[in-house]
Amino acid sequence: MGNHPNQHQENSTAATTAESFPIASNVTCIDLLEPDIRTSVSLFKQACLDCGFFYVINHGISQEFMDEVFDQRKKFFSLPVNEKMKVLRNEKTRGYTPFFNEHSDPENQVNGDYKEGYYIGVEVPEDDPKAQQPFCGPNVWPAADLLPGWRETMQEYHRQALEVGRKVARMIALALDLDANFFDKLEILGDPIASLRLLHYNGQGSDPTRGLFGAGAHSDFGLITLLATDDVLALQICKDKDAKPQKWEYVAPLKGAFIVNLGDMLERWSNCTFKSTLHRVVGNGQDRYSIAFFVEPNGDCIVDCLPSCKSETNPPRYPPISCMSYMSKRYKETHNRISFEQH
Repeated sequence: MGNHPNQHQENSTAATTAESFPIASNVTCIDLLEPDIRTSVSLFKQACLDCGFFYVINHGISQEFMDEVFDQRKKFFSLPVNEKMKVLRNEKTRGYTPFFNEHSDPENQVNGDYKEGYYIGVEVPEDDPKAQQPFCGPNVWPAADLLPGWRETMQEYHRQALEVGRKVARMIALALDLDANFFDKLEILGDPIASLRLLHYNGQGSDPTRGLFGAGAHSDFGLITLLATDDVLALQICKDKDAKPQKWEYVAPLKGAFIVNLGDMLERWSNCTFKSTLHRVVGNGQDRYSIAFFVEPNGDCIVDCLPSCKSETNPPRYPPISCMSYMSKRYKETHNRISFEQH
């Protein structure tokens, strides 16, 4: 996107603002090749108590392939706007979302998020009965002659990231005193909604005092989110979302690792045993690229308080709800209505 008239002034303000936020020092790192699962589960529990964010390393996706995905992602966002608008997000939440389309924190944001994105979900053929459901259907793809190999790269990344998500879900299950394969069931992560989202934050500077953000403060909707990012420091977390005033800290990028955070659905499912964490993106005037993978269950899955998370003295805090109903409600709250006609 082009430079904004006050770009230099905003970037300077953002740099000054950024210096006032510390970097979180106790973000747990979990090695998925750790042979003792009890060690991983213990670290996971500690991470949930500390901040709800943690790093995952040795996750099984090679650095060579991650570099290829990042390269392909950048190629799409470098396309002219008219080409990107040809694959505009449709009613199934697949495709391109322009800058400012989302308001992650409408109460405190002056504008929408300073980011553009691209949604890719589980591929469901148009003639499949499932394609009639929200969040299900064929993906929207750029023309193959425009970006050769792009579709195949993203589909393979989606497949591999989902496997990482399932590994993390097994840790969650054990931490909640459930069978390790609890979330692997067909009606949960055996046939999930799981969405991949490519993200580009432009060089617009953020200033929290003026309501300007790369992405406003929010917690994620689903079970967990796997975030791969470049080396630009911009992601901030608030460990205690109920604190007044809120205290924000940066989560430093870690090459080769996923930054993982818990979502609202897990908080609901676990009866607040594990809580989602408020986070935002505060830009410092540099372009930033990231890839978020949202692990969300099958649409028909009923999110009801887990048996290990309730008792006579700790009854369920939320009524049962289908994943589809919950996700539909949350998406409508944060996404502006845009035309779903192809341009």
